Amino acid sequence: MLNLERRARKPSLLACLGGLLAATAVGLSAYASHGIAEPLAQSHVSTAALFAFGHGVALAVLGPTQQNSVGKLALYVLLLGTLLFSGSLVAGALWQLRTGLAPVGGTALMIGWVVYALNALRR
Repeated sequence: MLNLERRARKPSLLACLGGLLAATAVGLSAYASHGIAEPLAQSHVSTAALFAFGHGVALAVLGPTQQNSVGKLALYVLLLGTLLFSGSLVAGALWQLRTGLAPVGGTALMIGWVVYALNALRR
């Protein structure tokens, strides 16, 4: 019975990417605490880690549960938003690159959560 149940479950790319995102966030958080002296850069990397961890966990948990395309789309928008938001903050803090993609990422995060919420109502 366990074998049949295991075969019925499909692998989840979203869950895998969420787990990797959360793991990366743990490393970023540690680096922010121990490897960055400048307070503003440390704050930006810590914020990026917080968002990456939270959304990574959300993707890891919610990814395998989404059966319809709207739910999956919402989660992929969350993934993209997290990468843009957190990535932009880290790039600005560590390499002094422009953080212009952070607002785009933040907007994508809000849109992703709204789409996810509306999709939850139509089930």
